[in-house]
Amino acid sequence: MPSTPDILWRPTPAAVESSNLTAYTDWLRAERDVDVTTYPELWQWSVDDPEAFWSSILDHFEVPYEGERTVALASREMPGAEWFPGIRLNWAERAFQGKPDDQVAILHSSELRGLEEIAWGELRAQVAACAAGLRSLGVEEGDRVVAYLPNLAEAVVAFLAVASLGAIWSSASPDFGTGSLVDRFAQIEPKVLIAVDGYRYGGKDFDRTDVVRHLREAMPTLEHTVLLPYLDPEARMEGTITWEELLASGEGAGLTFTRVPFDHPLWVLYSSGTTGLPKAIVQGQGGMLLEQLKVIHLQVDAKPGDRLFWFTTTGWMMWNFLVSGLLSEAAIVLHDGNPGHPDMGALWDLAEEAGVTTLGASAAWISACMKAGVEPGAGRDLSRLRAVGSTGSPLAPEGFDWIYEHVGADTWLFSTSGGTDLCTAFVGGVPTLPVYRGELQGRALGASVEAWDPEGRPLVGEVGELVITEPMPSMPLFLWGDEDGSRYRESYFEMFPGIWRHGDWIEITDRGTAIIHGRSDSTINRGGIRIGTAEIYRAVLESEEILDALVVDIPREGTDGVIELFVVLREGAALDDDLRRTLARRVRERCSPRHVPDDVTAIAAVPRTLSGKVVEVPVKRILMGADPAKVVSRDSLANPEALDWFVGLAAGSAA
Repeated sequence: MPSTPDILWRPTPAAVESSNLTAYTDWLRAERDVDVTTYPELWQWSVDDPEAFWSSILDHFEVPYEGERTVALASREMPGAEWFPGIRLNWAERAFQGKPDDQVAILHSSELRGLEEIAWGELRAQVAACAAGLRSLGVEEGDRVVAYLPNLAEAVVAFLAVASLGAIWSSASPDFGTGSLVDRFAQIEPKVLIAVDGYRYGGKDFDRTDVVRHLREAMPTLEHTVLLPYLDPEARMEGTITWEELLASGEGAGLTFTRVPFDHPLWVLYSSGTTGLPKAIVQGQGGMLLEQLKVIHLQVDAKPGDRLFWFTTTGWMMWNFLVSGLLSEAAIVLHDGNPGHPDMGALWDLAEEAGVTTLGASAAWISACMKAGVEPGAGRDLSRLRAVGSTGSPLAPEGFDWIYEHVGADTWLFSTSGGTDLCTAFVGGVPTLPVYRGELQGRALGASVEAWDPEGRPLVGEVGELVITEPMPSMPLFLWGDEDGSRYRESYFEMFPGIWRHGDWIEITDRGTAIIHGRSDSTINRGGIRIGTAEIYRAVLESEEILDALVVDIPREGTDGVIELFVVLREGAALDDDLRRTLARRVRERCSPRHVPDDVTAIAAVPRTLSGKVVEVPVKRILMGADPAKVVSRDSLANPEALDWFVGLAAGSAA
């Protein structure tokens, strides 16, 4: 029987009492006669009676709507669940609801701009002007507006304006290449493109005007392009209007909101695009509004005076998550640039300057801070920082230790896991529960998450497929261009019909906590013992000599397969026999003797997607002899040159 991990943090009784979760449960007791006293009881009620739960979110957070409200869930079938038929609302209207003009809404900075603030009054005026300008360009309810923008305040203004009109938003960051952009944006046939002329990253300038020109040529449905002169304030492009001209055309307009049906599209997100054309995932105004109200208030515990920061780009769902902070009384903090520039302390510096109360980033960034020897509290006043969030990949137990040793013993560390597909976390932060070393605190309210074996039996204390057994309102309305819904069903419902299968390995403990073991489609099975690649990375990255790693399992006839481990070495380190033995011992002890790599090879870099995910499955397929052009889009990669090494390796093997 595995031992219970250490408890690293507990909320104080005062913190529990003042939490939004406690206020919500008190409201449920008074207004709905739902008497639950613990989080597990509340979670169980939320998934047993999803109609009552999601209705309570609509009411507790005072969502303005019109129309006849009948049932909350007209159809419970997945896919195809139908939520709140008959009502009309608007995501942006709820964001602006009750916000004083002088209250700070956004703090923003970048490598080209110092930290600045925007109050709600100014934000209201800018969004109103932008919406009026877009309306003058012919943008109407249901039209698509795509944005090729850095994580700047202008991107948030544009999104709010598009949402207020009932139009459909989609964004990508400037580090996307032309092909990758066309693969995404062209699918949804946009009417307007909002694009940047260039950006600065890591102290280097990147002109993007040629990309914008190619993008315009490749999207024949475009009627207008708005250029944001950011890298060069004097930048202009024939056939476009500038951002300033767009806002000037709507100056003085009042902010209005087009209320749309609950299941009207709000935005389009995209799968990583590592294989085939990226899935264009359409999520609805009402579904995202309820999901994000729940997450930002009840799971993240955002309160008046808080300042929420998550390091992200506009091409990752965490940008959409960060913007949802505007649905609370907190302010959001934006930053565009390299998180390691001028050094790995950059985001901690920002946290001090902006008075960040919740700092979120990827597990990989936390690991990089560890390896760089960053001391967050040294010479910085982080007294306002009360919470740190982690996502993107599983945070190793050593990452937990580092946060509590170097950031503070009273820090609430919430590791989360979810997906672009629902634009939320299924498991993660619970402000009223303790933090166990290496574990996610609990399943999110309304998320009926279970671990299943291949026969569809629930598991506790064992690793299984992450499934969601009841519908959630932020599940995709559809995939763009998937007329008969076949791609949607194949993507999520093929393994267990009527049950969402997400593609992660998860373990639900008997305490209700969760452990993510990596992607189930890149899991390594040896004699029935399944190990997620995250487990192997955790063991390998304990070695100071290793900066990064990639592991794949290559089938070989007559064997269980060959486990190939590729490592990026710290400068000055050597992949000698001693290090090989150390790595083998760590994997043997951490994972199992069956999962010790058959071979270890040093490489210059691990290929990753633009959102930072290791491209394990494409590398595996390339090493098995597949055509690289058919298994991965180079434009979807942050460092395509890293993939070239594997292409060369496969070609050499074939020869």
